[in-house]
Amino acid sequence: MERLPAREARTAPFPAPLDARLVSALQSRGIDRSIRTRRRPSRLWHAASTSPSSRPRLRKTLCYNLPVLNALLRNLATTALYLFPTKALAQDQLAALRELIDALGAQISAQTYDGDTPRDRRRSTRSAGGIVITNPDMLHTGILPHHTQWAALFRNLRFVVLDELHTYRGVFGSHLANVIRRLRRIAAFYGSAPQFICCSATIANPLELAQKLLDVGQDAILPYRVTLIDDDGAPRGEKHFILLNPPMVDKALGQRRSYMLEARDVAARFLSADIQTIVFARARLTTEVLLTYLRDAAGPLGVDPQMIRGYRGGYLAEERRAIERGLRDGSVRSVVATNALELGVDIGQLGAAVLAGYPGTIASAWQQAGRAGRRNECRRP
Repeated sequence: MERLPAREARTAPFPAPLDARLVSALQSRGIDRSIRTRRRPSRLWHAASTSPSSRPRLRKTLCYNLPVLNALLRNLATTALYLFPTKALAQDQLAALRELIDALGAQISAQTYDGDTPRDRRRSTRSAGGIVITNPDMLHTGILPHHTQWAALFRNLRFVVLDELHTYRGVFGSHLANVIRRLRRIAAFYGSAPQFICCSATIANPLELAQKLLDVGQDAILPYRVTLIDDDGAPRGEKHFILLNPPMVDKALGQRRSYMLEARDVAARFLSADIQTIVFARARLTTEVLLTYLRDAAGPLGVDPQMIRGYRGGYLAEERRAIERGLRDGSVRSVVATNALELGVDIGQLGAAVLAGYPGTIASAWQQAGRAGRRNECRRP
């Protein structure tokens, strides 16, 4: 067992260049100071690495929404492109962004452009400017090949946001690196040189990853450089990281008890203590099996089985949104999910995370564990 101690937030006044309307909008939402990190020059490409457990819905987005909205308030012709790896995450961040824009009372457009966007809305999205939220695949197939229809966006493009940078590795990462090169060439054709803001989970080499994806650094052709901001000043409650090996059932054969049964028992203890819990499984089939196990265990505990839900690819979008709302308002007490909930979709303030099996990478393990334990209070099951 590893104990991660609690820590207080390190804050600082809002930076002087921040528009007074933004400051007022943040203060109206109970935010009167900013999380402090090391100061950096303003015209740099940034790779931000922050703790997943310190990134509730609004706080996470502020690291890139503040500079983007500040620029838009000064010049409404400015445009920004946000790239998220999944549609669900894009919709979630769009909702948070629109809440902040509504608090500003400004006429700033923020629209998604992906495979779910109706065709009658695509034309208006192309001409609206402001902030366009999409994913790498749509950028590759639906925007860059038709850049003449997006001339206004590229002509005024000042920011490109790459969220969940750690997901772009392997073949997918190589593909994205080439898409980014195309994006930069097209932006240069229209006379713009956007600043890239990258956000990553806790990984060992965010600087190296950003340099390779953006093709910048000492060995790159372009003279830009990436600056790592990893001085995390966000608050954190006390957390306990426990590794549990299932007990032996046959020492002669070296057989251990099923890890799924062990995960069910651990999650059931949290349920009995009324601690909202997320259980991560490695595959869709495992998710459904664990969901059945946990619902069967809920009855004797006096827990309504309908308060335990599954979450994986293949569910309808409306069903997934309903589960996310249930986690936020507390009507869903436990969810069994694949890594579809690993990324930064807002699912409220969970008390515990159970990882049924190693997710494959240390980054994913930290990301999944960071979905819980964001509050300071804790009750023992």
